Amino acid sequence: MIPAADRWGPFADRIDPAERLARLRGLRATARLLAGPRAADLCRLLARAEADVSALEPACRALNALPANDRRQIWAAYAALARAA
Repeated sequence: MIPAADRWGPFADRIDPAERLARLRGLRATARLLAGPRAADLCRLLARAEADVSALEPACRALNALPANDRRQIWAAYAALARAA
C-alpha cells in the first residue's frame, strides 16, 4: 500500500493508464538524469511498472530510499515538469 503522502505523479490513485505511463516515463527520465546510477533500482522498477502496476509500491519505496539530496532534486524537477504541462 502506497502511503497517502506518496500518492503523487505516477503513484496517484485513479489516473488513466496512458497518463500513468507518461508520468512513469517522465519520473524515470528525471531520476536517471539527476541521480544517474544511484537511481538504477528506481529506474528499473519504474520501467517495470509500465506493464505491471504491482511494481509501483516498490518503486515508491526505492525513491524514498534515495539520499535526501537526490530525492529533493528529483521531486523538484518532476514538479516543475508537471506544472509546465
